[in-house]
Amino acid sequence: MSKTIVASSAAPKAIGPYSQAVVVERPQKVLHASGQIPLDPATGELVQGDIAAQTERVFQNVEAVLAAAGMTTANVVKTTVFLADLADFAKMNEVYGRHFPGDFPARSTVQVAALPKGARVEIEVTAVA
Repeated sequence: MSKTIVASSAAPKAIGPYSQAVVVERPQKVLHASGQIPLDPATGELVQGDIAAQTERVFQNVEAVLAAAGMTTANVVKTTVFLADLADFAKMNEVYGRHFPGDFPARSTVQVAALPKGARVEIEVTAVA
């Protein structure tokens, strides 16, 4: 098994002791990405707007990390969505669905008490090439 740390400058830098993603080869390439929140990587600030705008920024960040590993959302097999308020589920789900071609990955969605920097959504993915 080999392990490679993945980092993309097109997604926000880690704000703690974690990697944006880790690829494990065994023999397939498996990426375990850390959760992304709606930070603009250029400013490091949370994007303004509703849950749809925040979810869109999260997917831009997720897609940047996937691209850094040579993958796309077509490679994603599992996601976990963390919401500060489950009342945001329907609007998040609309944006989420537009980012996956063909079959959707397995998904868990949970409400949490709070997310880093006051974000309303965080999404982590596992992808296989």
